[in-house]
Amino acid sequence: ALLSLLKQQSAELDALRKLSLNLTSSLDMPTVLNAIVGESIRLVKDARAVHIYLYKNGSLEFGAALQSNGNTSPIATPRRDGLTYTVARSGETIVVEEMQEHPLYAKAPPVWNGSIIGIPLKMNQVVVGVMNLSRSTTGGFNAAELRLLSLLADQAAVSISNASLHQMISRKAYSDTVTGLPNRRALDERLEKEVLRSRRTGQSFAVVMMDLDGFKNVNDTYGHALGDQVLRVFFSYMAQGLRATDFLARYGGDELTLIMSQTTLPSAVLVADKITEKMKKFFFKAPDGKRITLGISGGIAVYPTHGRSAAELLRAADEALYRAKRRERGKFLVAKGLTGPLASVKFPQTNE
Repeated sequence: ALLSLLKQQSAELDALRKLSLNLTSSLDMPTVLNAIVGESIRLVKDARAVHIYLYKNGSLEFGAALQSNGNTSPIATPRRDGLTYTVARSGETIVVEEMQEHPLYAKAPPVWNGSIIGIPLKMNQVVVGVMNLSRSTTGGFNAAELRLLSLLADQAAVSISNASLHQMISRKAYSDTVTGLPNRRALDERLEKEVLRSRRTGQSFAVVMMDLDGFKNVNDTYGHALGDQVLRVFFSYMAQGLRATDFLARYGGDELTLIMSQTTLPSAVLVADKITEKMKKFFFKAPDGKRITLGISGGIAVYPTHGRSAAELLRAADEALYRAKRRERGKFLVAKGLTGPLASVKFPQTNE
């Protein structure tokens, strides 16, 4: 019996060592969570399902799941008065020896039976998630299993915290500090992906560069601090109503760039018209009570008509924007170089 116990402990330690190596080698949240549920269901005898939920600002968010049959979908959504939320709020482990006889499962269907444990995943005494493991047998979990699950939970908490920190740093690297919008770095990467996708599918997409008219007067009159406030409000205003597939980024200064997937030139021009109309309704109330109103000018380029690379499209849209600012402020101009059937389509925005 002693030899069997030593072998079991040795196997558990070896599994934990391997899990630790897997977790420290990845900062990708899904990879981390899937590794944890996989090892948990493998190491605990008669385990039926393992779920991990992330806990932030009083709410649970699904992280990962694995059932003994290989299914990776969650069995149910956590109830506010259920096990998972109770563990998250209390920060204490709860062991249920028989679900059908426990108050937390008073309204549960008969198929919910057996044992389950809910373990808080803590980092610096703060609950960052909850791990639940259920088994088909009743009677709870023995001391060795509880010790093993506690070690798994500790590993999970550290890994989740590291992955979360990595996500936060990545977001900051790709976000503009003033407006919170994606920055130039994020724009460049998205544009490259859009070009590759369009080359593969043969579909067009549009790049629209925009610049505020009259913003320099805001900075000169009220200072850059208020100017930043105006930009935040304006950029948030512009982001409203966009399609889920659209991508709006701060190009620099008071310039915005909009990428519209699977969009033709006529469709892009219609969107530009709507933006122009939308700007007529925009204002910002200054500290002195005056209403700050701004105009907007833009340049439109479409793949592959005006460029077949990210750099060519940006340059084409930027040149069209420059023409608009110089000659027809307050309008959106289409990039030069129309070829094929589009050349015969007349757009009022292109008149010089």
